[in-house]
Amino acid sequence: MQLDDTDRRLLNALQRRGRLSNAELSEAVNLSPSACHRRVQRLEKDGYISGYVALVDPRKVNRRTIVYVEITLSAQADEVLDAFEKAVARVPEVLECHLMAGAADYLLKVVAEDAEDFARLHRRALASLPGVQGMQSSFALRTVRQTTALPI
Repeated sequence: MQLDDTDRRLLNALQRRGRLSNAELSEAVNLSPSACHRRVQRLEKDGYISGYVALVDPRKVNRRTIVYVEITLSAQADEVLDAFEKAVARVPEVLECHLMAGAADYLLKVVAEDAEDFARLHRRALASLPGVQGMQSSFALRTVRQTTALPI
């Protein structure tokens, strides 16, 4: 399916405010409510919209510290990569895990209460992940820009 301008307007509006009612959304993109509903259903069915979430303020749940961790593995064998990926998926403080090209094998985005909490997480969870040979951690000092909206 090819996206047209109306689909793009729908996706942009939903990325900014995912809780818009169908009536509000149809008004925002200048469509009838029934046509708007059909298009959103098609965008969901075709996988353009993969889900809806509530974005929780990390400060309100005491997860103020963001740490980016570069992981180097001991080997690149499929079984080492698979074991690492399965294990890291079970660490709830890891919000993102990316297989990388370059010096590090993986880049993780981790949240913690503070530096002491991250030190505990580093020792108990991250250092014991399968195949980990080295880690380099960088603490975010301030978030300048953060969005979940993709340019469409």
